[in-house]
Amino acid sequence: MTILQALHLRRSSQWDPPTILDHLLTSPLKWIMSILYSYILFLRGRPFHPPPRPPSSSSSSSSVSGAGVEQQQEKGPIRVVCLSDTHDQTLPVPDGDLLVHAGDLTQDGSRESIQQQIDWLDGLPHRHKVFVGGNHDGWLDPEARRALLRERKSRRQIKLDFKSLRYLENSSVTLDFKGGRRLNVYGYGAVPECGDDTFAFQYKRSHDPWKGAIPPETDVLVTHTPPAHHLDLSLGCPGLLSEIWRTKPKLHIFGHIHWRAGTEPVYFDECQASYESLMSRPSPASPCYLLGLGPLLNDFFFFPFVLLSARSRAAWVDALAVLWYGINSILWKWIMQGPHSNNGGLFVNAAVMHGNTGKLRRGGNEKAVVVVEL
Repeated sequence: MTILQALHLRRSSQWDPPTILDHLLTSPLKWIMSILYSYILFLRGRPFHPPPRPPSSSSSSSSVSGAGVEQQQEKGPIRVVCLSDTHDQTLPVPDGDLLVHAGDLTQDGSRESIQQQIDWLDGLPHRHKVFVGGNHDGWLDPEARRALLRERKSRRQIKLDFKSLRYLENSSVTLDFKGGRRLNVYGYGAVPECGDDTFAFQYKRSHDPWKGAIPPETDVLVTHTPPAHHLDLSLGCPGLLSEIWRTKPKLHIFGHIHWRAGTEPVYFDECQASYESLMSRPSPASPCYLLGLGPLLNDFFFFPFVLLSARSRAAWVDALAVLWYGINSILWKWIMQGPHSNNGGLFVNAAVMHGNTGKLRRGGNEKAVVVVEL
């Protein structure tokens, strides 16, 4: 550990959130634009509005009957409860219609630990329950399972009992809800390589297991890894992001990156494309590395624009495009279309762990769980 890391001026691991100094020594332009982009998303408002709730049974019975009640029920929202990265722990879970766990149910990946988490989830009252494996859920992956058995010098391969849960591994399921509404859910726990051979579903970053994998009719996408550049500490998967652009699911639930838990609207438009283009660019080399301040000098002090390197000019073009398209999208929405006009999607990093502390966020109460209405 360096002196700067010991003083908490720089992060000690890529799994920790970057400090201000980390941002300044990597790319201050990207850092500033990530902040501005979050404000643009906030000003654009909610990415979608679920159908209104139908009247209560008492009031609806007096005004609507028969097919009319059914028609109003069809317009009601579906309440999706999102969990990830519980790592053997349990917590209070809000009620809902669909419970989704996006992987890392356990810490050691053993069959016994996974079964205990399944038993806990099975006891919850949600109409449907869906989960995928994470890299810590080794028993779910045949290769990682063999490594776990070798480590324990055992050959016992006792099957898991999924009970009321639906386990998705590069597969889909169509779920029915009250009022005739349906959701198509696709799930897969594959993650870019991040550990030893007891970690599950790993693939090399040079390999893309996502291309053409997600059905185009998918409403809810469940993965363990985040897509690149969104709630991911720069550890997400570019191949997954490309596949999401192709299929555009309404809701994408993932985890894996504990420190980036939260939600982020997505619109699949020029503003988002420009932002992702900027974030995907490697930080350009600077002709001056005085005290390691190359990126800072390169981003802001080698002006005018014509004196910047080609890479730096391209990054600034992306940054200005984010602002241009972002401002236009805000004005178009609020002046031309109105408050309920958005037709986007939502990314949810549902990790309930408080970073790498081993403790649950917000004391492990219901507020640590993300609830979305579709």
